[in-house]
Amino acid sequence: MAEKLRQVLSPGRAAGPGEKNAAEVEPPLLLLGGPGSGKTALLFAVALEAAGDGRGPVLFLTRSPLQSLPCRTPAALDPLRLQKIRFQYPPSTRELLQFLCSAHETPGPVPSLLLLDGLEEYLAEDLEPQEVAYLAALLLDTAAHFSHRVGPGQGYGLIVALQTQEERDSGDALHLSLLQRYFPAQCWLHFDTPGPGQCCRRACLEPGGQGPRAEWLVAFQPDGEMTITPWPTQADDPSSNKCSSSRGLP
Repeated sequence: MAEKLRQVLSPGRAAGPGEKNAAEVEPPLLLLGGPGSGKTALLFAVALEAAGDGRGPVLFLTRSPLQSLPCRTPAALDPLRLQKIRFQYPPSTRELLQFLCSAHETPGPVPSLLLLDGLEEYLAEDLEPQEVAYLAALLLDTAAHFSHRVGPGQGYGLIVALQTQEERDSGDALHLSLLQRYFPAQCWLHFDTPGPGQCCRRACLEPGGQGPRAEWLVAFQPDGEMTITPWPTQADDPSSNKCSSSRGLP
């Protein structure tokens, strides 16, 4: 499961036999999808896997506390893993910026992964384009600082989740365009026809020139388990080109 998650959300090259992805610094990634597309569940699954692979703690930023665990797997109920996930809830863009600016002063072990869920809630504060650009740059700078502190060969990651809508106004489109400049690697989550008792998503990884484009089928089972398999692309399937036209679309 851990290897599959890394492949879905890793714009860089996939690890070969015997290699450890934890030793690589992953390019920052923008996770995009509509309401209910599974962004939070996927981020939480990534946090659990990272918390269990022997690296440092995971820093999980979101505006509002999670009302319930996005998945109910054994890993999600492991207290040792949950203790390694540091949840922080900046209530506004101002507090988020302040937190990122002071992150280098945070005591304790250096985080190995920075996750931000619900970026759209901060963008809803009618931020000017230069403020959006500053926030994106500060996220990248914070991730670079943590990467430097953990040292060479330890790896570091940054994933930011943003909700998209079918119909966006010009301000939303401008914000997304700005973010794509800072996050050329993106993973889009599309709704897919589920199997019996399943909730399925089509994950389309656009690596931004840092690797091959890839597609995956992410299925959420009723018991909370998540399965990830390669997307069965067919040459005569018109939807197989859906990822290539994902930029700027939900």
